[in-house]
Formats: sequence, C-alpha cells, structure tokens
Amino acid sequence: MDPTTAATASDPSPLLWAVLPVGAYLVGSFPTAHLLARTRGVDLGTVGSKNYGATNLGRTLGKPWGITCFVIDAAKGALPVIASGMLLGSFGASAGSVSTATAWCWLATAAAGIVGHTLSPWIGFKGGKGVATGFGALAAMYPVLTLPALLALVIWIVLVLIFRMISLASMVAAIAVPCAVLVAAISANGLEGARAAVPFLIASTLIAAFVVFKHRSNIARIRAGTESKVLQTKRSADSAEKTT
Repeated sequence: MDPTTAATASDPSPLLWAVLPVGAYLVGSFPTAHLLARTRGVDLGTVGSKNYGATNLGRTLGKPWGITCFVIDAAKGALPVIASGMLLGSFGASAGSVSTATAWCWLATAAAGIVGHTLSPWIGFKGGKGVATGFGALAAMYPVLTLPALLALVIWIVLVLIFRMISLASMVAAIAVPCAVLVAAISANGLEGARAAVPFLIASTLIAAFVVFKHRSNIARIRAGTESKVLQTKRSADSAEKTT
C-alpha cells in the first residue's frame, strides 16, 4: 500500500475531531482544587494567590492536599490523552508512524484538557495554571512526549529544591519539553526525525508559552523579589519576610 494512502486511511473522522477535544475539555474542567478546598470550608478564590490550583491549595491547607490535587489534576490530563490515543491508534506509536492529522487531533485533545483546567466553566471560567494537567497530558502521549515530560518533572524538582519557587520551576520545566522533543527527534533520526516531530514540537512550544503566560503575575513578583517560596524553615521564612 502507498504510504500516503495508509496515512489518509488512518486520519481521524470529523466526529472524533469534535468529540475527543470536547471530552478532554470537560474532564480537564473538573475543579479539583476548588472542590477539595470546599470540603474544608475554604474558597480558594479569596485566599493566597486566589488561584484554583494545587500550589495555592497546598499553601492554604497543607502539602498533602496540594499533592493530592496535583495527582488528580495530572490524571485529568492523562486519561483523555490515553483514551484518545487508543482510539486514534497513536498511543505507543512513534512520531513518524502516524499521519499528521492524527497527530494534530491527539495534540488538540491534550491541549483541550489543559484549557479546561485553566478555564473551568464550573467556577466562572477560572482555574489553575495548567502545570499538573499539562504534565499528565504530555506524559500520557506515549512514547513521543513521555520522556520529555518526565525530564521536565526532574528539572522541576531540582529547581524547586534550589530556588524554592514553584512558579519559576514550572515555567522552566514547561520550556524544557519542546527543547527535549527537538533534541530527541534529531538524535534518533536526524532531520527526518525532526520533520516527523513537527506537530509535537509546535504543540509543546505553544503549551510552554501558555504556561509562561499564565505565570505572568509570578514573573512580576520574581523580578520584584517578592515571589512566595516553599520548603523553608520558619526561621528562614521570617528572615525573608523581613527583607521584602
């Protein structure tokens, strides 16, 4: 069979183009942090950074709550991507073995889940900043984006330990994903590999830009030296508070 014909035959139908992203958006829009906070009588929109995400929840109610929220939010991103990948036949396939249309449909599904998390209709189109859900969505895009997403997680952990700023770590980790995709594609198959990975490279770059955009207020605080820090002892936190 001609390769072009094979690719066309595997292209997603208009129904899948409609259903998969919409389904991912609805799953992603589940307001995890908001509902967890409500179980303790807290409205996240009025405390801390007023952000409906795992970081603000963790700062408000404690680390176990933040970790629980992160895991659920990552699952919100991962499950639709895994399900859609199986329906599209792209889960477990290399970048060059699926049609361009299939790749874009799969990526649109991942992006829709992230948008759902950041613009949830259940809480007035507000939400988190897309880091946990984005990580889950990209890591679930096996195998093309799984390793870049895991590398980003390692970078995130290292930067949090060094700089104590989740926002900074999140932005750098997001930017690391498209860089890792490009390096991995070229290392594996040279320029041909890079061409095959173009949809994944473009999508991960746009997601990284979206994450940075959502952190624009954090960028201002980082530049001003007033950004909140984590993993500090009470003494060091008090000292930092006196100097800001």
